[in-house]
Amino acid sequence: MATKNKRPKLIAPSILSADFAYLATEIKAIAEAGADWVHVDVMDGHFVPNITIGPFVVKALKAVTTLPLDVHLMIDDPEKYVESFAIAGADYLTFHIESTKNPQALIKKIRSLGVKVGITLRPKSKLNTILPFLDRVDLVLVMSVEPGFGGQSFMPEQMEKVSQLRGRISESKLNCLIEIDGGINAETIKECSEVDVIVAGSAVFIKDSSQLSYVQKVHTYRKQIDLLKK
Repeated sequence: MATKNKRPKLIAPSILSADFAYLATEIKAIAEAGADWVHVDVMDGHFVPNITIGPFVVKALKAVTTLPLDVHLMIDDPEKYVESFAIAGADYLTFHIESTKNPQALIKKIRSLGVKVGITLRPKSKLNTILPFLDRVDLVLVMSVEPGFGGQSFMPEQMEKVSQLRGRISESKLNCLIEIDGGINAETIKECSEVDVIVAGSAVFIKDSSQLSYVQKVHTYRKQIDLLKK
């Protein structure tokens, strides 16, 4: 049985599912609801089959919130863009291991910009591809859906990867956070006992038959998280 992680868990709503016509209002609403971070999905239409936002939106977000901006780069050649995102106000920049030919150099470059560094594992990524860099990053993002679109179903088999990662971090006494993204809702969050940062997009922003407010939804996740700690 996996050991439960006793560290505080952070909730990071993903703006991919927010109403972009009222983005400032949406961000303020999730902050008031008790969110800890804002998760920002950046897609280029090449690394993943979708196009989203760039540094100008990150800059606009920085102007309307004090929450940390957790920027997930699903793009080719991230080396070309990390400085722009850092200047725009990203607090975390997370890249995919497959997106760069030199992860070590990219980590060093992001760190030099005064930004915390994350590295991402998509469902098909092997854990051993990131292990050489585990002591150099602040965060590992494990994707529990295929990256590219919101609203997908949670892939529970990815939690074995999380469990192995937790073991490695504990053995090496690292402070690296584990983040999960994809298909998280009030039910699937129960699988996340070994995770530090929980990303939820559709489950927070998309209105459904429950008609719950953002405050009620975040409160529901907090309640589930409290049960995980017991």
